[in-house]
Amino acid sequence: MKLGLQLGYWHASPPEGVGSLVAAAEALGFDTVFAAESWGSDAFGPLAWWGSATSRIKLGTAIAQIAARTPASTAMHALTLDHLSGGRMVLGLGVSGPQVVEGWYGQPFAKPLARTREYVGVVRQVLARAAPVTSPGPHYPLPYRGEGSLGLGKSLRPITHPRRADLPILLGAEGPKNVALAAEIADGWLPIYYSPKAAPLYRSWLAEGFARPTARSTADHFEIAANCSVVVTDDRDGALDAMRPVLGFYIGGMGAKEVNFHKDVFARMGYEREADVVQDLFLQGRRDEAIAAVPRQLAADISLVGTEARIRDELAMWEDAGVTMLVVGATSVDDLRRIAAAVLG
Repeated sequence: MKLGLQLGYWHASPPEGVGSLVAAAEALGFDTVFAAESWGSDAFGPLAWWGSATSRIKLGTAIAQIAARTPASTAMHALTLDHLSGGRMVLGLGVSGPQVVEGWYGQPFAKPLARTREYVGVVRQVLARAAPVTSPGPHYPLPYRGEGSLGLGKSLRPITHPRRADLPILLGAEGPKNVALAAEIADGWLPIYYSPKAAPLYRSWLAEGFARPTARSTADHFEIAANCSVVVTDDRDGALDAMRPVLGFYIGGMGAKEVNFHKDVFARMGYEREADVVQDLFLQGRRDEAIAAVPRQLAADISLVGTEARIRDELAMWEDAGVTMLVVGATSVDDLRRIAAAVLG
């Protein structure tokens, strides 16, 4: 089992102490450090800044939102950071949700599967640099010949030669069709919430993608880098209760009543009724009640919490479920040391 450090995205201001966390993660044997984005800080800048002080640990976006940049622009970011880091870039991509895509980026959300497939195809063309990049569209046509075009667009290859044509691309995916798409066109999957108890369900979705004629990989060579709260503590119930506010927000507030992909994830885990209650309370403005309604067991299903011995025992479930990397958060170097001791030994 590998470990990844999730830096997340910034809130009102840049977090403190991140440089020390990244340095400690590298020293402790973490495989990758990830940065995220929502509608504030971006995913690439923090990796360039804090990653510049490292030499081994990989630098990943988890996730970069595809609506934020054209595929050619994302490929430019990736190939640039891959050169600067000596070949350590990992490109994690995801569609986000309609509220962010249409409300923040001003882009249509419709047909996210088709958009993702086309987007990744253009990125791979840029990284391969085998020929001038073209795309028939309809979402990212190159050269552009649509409304407002001067008809002067020219197919181009990147001036800078990418370091690797096979730079790893991982997809953030939550629903069955998205997960199958990740297995088909990507090198790995970045589930935001993952429960080993639901592994048979995930395997069926992944198997569908692996079975397609265009599949790039197989289950044996596919990265599953699952977000997981790893907390070494004697107060297991207290630690699980501390997770409720974030879970309540994601279930109740990260999406609309009709479309909330995070809520759907927990419904598929068997918490449909509980997720409905949390969402209804949250949307009514009763946030404290919504947080209290998050089942403690729900938090336990997606986390590794308890003594070091308990975490080591439960780790086997995650490995048996196909997870290759646990992506964890931490607020201190001591937290990282405890996590590394429990997971890496």
